[in-house]
Amino acid sequence: MRYKLFGRSGLRVSELGLGTMTFGEEWGWGASKEECRKIFDAFAEAGGNFIDTANRYTEGTSERFVGEFIGADRDAFVVATKYTLFSRRDHPNASGNHRKNMVTSLEGSLRRLRTDYIDLLWVHAWDFLTPTDEVLRGLDDLVRAGKVLYIGVSDTPAWVVSHANTLAELRGWTRFVGLQIKYGLIERTPEQDLLPMARCFDLAVVPWGVLGGGLLTGKYNRDPDAKGRIAGTKTLNERNLRIAEEVSAVAEEHGCTPSQAAISWVRVQPGVIVPLIGARTEAQLRDALGALDISLSEVHLRRLSEVSAVQPAFPHNFLSSPNIRELVYGGFADRIDDHRGGRTL
Repeated sequence: MRYKLFGRSGLRVSELGLGTMTFGEEWGWGASKEECRKIFDAFAEAGGNFIDTANRYTEGTSERFVGEFIGADRDAFVVATKYTLFSRRDHPNASGNHRKNMVTSLEGSLRRLRTDYIDLLWVHAWDFLTPTDEVLRGLDDLVRAGKVLYIGVSDTPAWVVSHANTLAELRGWTRFVGLQIKYGLIERTPEQDLLPMARCFDLAVVPWGVLGGGLLTGKYNRDPDAKGRIAGTKTLNERNLRIAEEVSAVAEEHGCTPSQAAISWVRVQPGVIVPLIGARTEAQLRDALGALDISLSEVHLRRLSEVSAVQPAFPHNFLSSPNIRELVYGGFADRIDDHRGGRTL
């Protein structure tokens, strides 16, 4: 295990993070406490120190398990949790980004995690109702109070994050240092705006859904009934099955598992990328950790990139068209070297 600086901070996190949405069986598909303990221990023994949970995961059980597991050596771990999602359904202020829900959610997380502070508090999702300055000032107060060390933002449009960090810089408030997004071979649209924005602001990118909900393990390609269930589904479609098939082919040629190949592709994408790996069994966790020993060839990486490519949306498709490139660069697009490492002209 190697470690990465977490965005524009000095915080060191393991190059893979442990996602704990599977910690607990309340939602019908998670792991028992005994299995969660095995998963946690295997991750820690491999050198993993970055643990990601949330106040809503398995109705709070995920945080309770994590709090118990880290208890013997709490300061050795970077614990990330989230607020925004509802904690109860009987009043309107038990969800959202506003200061009241922020404070009450954090206090609940601190109790369940059995800790005095959170290393990284994520805004779980943008509610489009709370003013950006209210969110940032509230988070800054938590940092100044010592209850939170760093802040990040998850599942939020690029323009919101850009506005927020610019506002924080201008007012001397705590900045977001991390961005959590759905990203992988199945979902590559963040490459158009979210990932370039993250590089611009030096945000650590923490992808979830790296295996496409298990699709990239190849299990649906091996299922003879899978194609009959494609119609009407969002993820199980012809495109994604074709990507999964190529992942399996690359994995066989390289001598690794499909999961390891898919995780390895994500790890080499531009930016500070710390994939979250989730598991329901210790065996799944150890398989994912095997990605640390995998280095796919350029040929294999290119094949995976090509099969999963997405069409750019406006304005990217407009700006990349030959006639617009000619107008913008006056014929010099291919003769200008960009030392800042931006998009190819």
